[in-house]
Amino acid sequence: MVIHEKSSKLLAKVKISGGGRCNVTHHCLQSSQLSKRYPRGERFLKKAFSQFSVLDTITWFESRGVKLKTEPDNRMFPISDDSQTIVDCLQQEVEKLGITVLTRYGVRSIKTRKGGFELEVDTQPTLFYDKVVVCTGGSPKLSGFDWLTQLGHRFQPPVPSLFTFNMPNEPIRKLMGLSVENAQVKIQGTKLQYAGPLLVTHWGMSGPAVLKLSAWGARHLNELNYQFGIQVNWTGGMKEQDIRAVMDEHLLVNRKAKILNRRLLGLPTRLWEFLIRKIEIRENITWGEMGNKGINRLVNILINDTYSVKGKTTFKEEFVTCGGVDLTEVDPKTMESKLVPGLYFAGEVLDIDGITGGFNFQAAWTTGYVAGK
Repeated sequence: MVIHEKSSKLLAKVKISGGGRCNVTHHCLQSSQLSKRYPRGERFLKKAFSQFSVLDTITWFESRGVKLKTEPDNRMFPISDDSQTIVDCLQQEVEKLGITVLTRYGVRSIKTRKGGFELEVDTQPTLFYDKVVVCTGGSPKLSGFDWLTQLGHRFQPPVPSLFTFNMPNEPIRKLMGLSVENAQVKIQGTKLQYAGPLLVTHWGMSGPAVLKLSAWGARHLNELNYQFGIQVNWTGGMKEQDIRAVMDEHLLVNRKAKILNRRLLGLPTRLWEFLIRKIEIRENITWGEMGNKGINRLVNILINDTYSVKGKTTFKEEFVTCGGVDLTEVDPKTMESKLVPGLYFAGEVLDIDGITGGFNFQAAWTTGYVAGK
């Protein structure tokens, strides 16, 4: 068995993933629930997870001396908090199995020949193999798959997934570094929404709520050329009547307190002050002086704060694409091509992508295991 690696480094994406800690998988042990975390590939992966699940991933690494831990949000990391632990484990396994690894051996084309495949390789003689597994990852452009379309496969056009929202004209960027534990973000004019931690950055908004929303809306947001409006519910999805009930109780004991000094719902101080100024309520007003109009404006901005998005930011090192090999042309039980016997696919080269949280690695481990088996 031979691994062809185009670059000079092995497992570079694993090394830098998860801020250098490697988010190996997600502690979701029910495959039916796990598969719902994939905007593209849910039904396909549900069949594949029956062969290699999250529990199988945990067992695989731990049986090789790599203990994993589960964080409060169910992301799983090596207890070392160092992605090099995962890199070393995979490389040791390759050495133990006697697999040959050829770096700087980029494959330019794959051609079918009697009994197998002929590979045209950079600056090397043509090579012949009886079976081939393609696990080259995603491509930012459809042309990046040209060398595979020659085999007759269709590809869903790639577009970015898991990106942050740029808001060049929004003053909230001055709150960069501020995080909200649970905010609900909705794309205006659609049903697309997601709730979770939100981070304000110097270019706009990020954090799991935004990244996961970008994954579910990847194709639609691409069609909008990343120019769209969002609505933020800073309470994480509380309804208007619930907010008003909280305010009624709050008013009973805080009528004489200045609104700036008595925050609601544990919102961060900087955000609370920003929202008060945004609805143009004077800073020294007390809760008792707010009146119905003031209360209405406050309720509205808490559950329906709006922002204009103009562009996105993706991180090249952890780039995830929506798109890839059309799943109708691949057998989920084996990862073998339905068009070309002996040709297999694994990982992000398939039209599969998950939300942030370890799901993309789990899809890679699963499809890799099934194809290898």
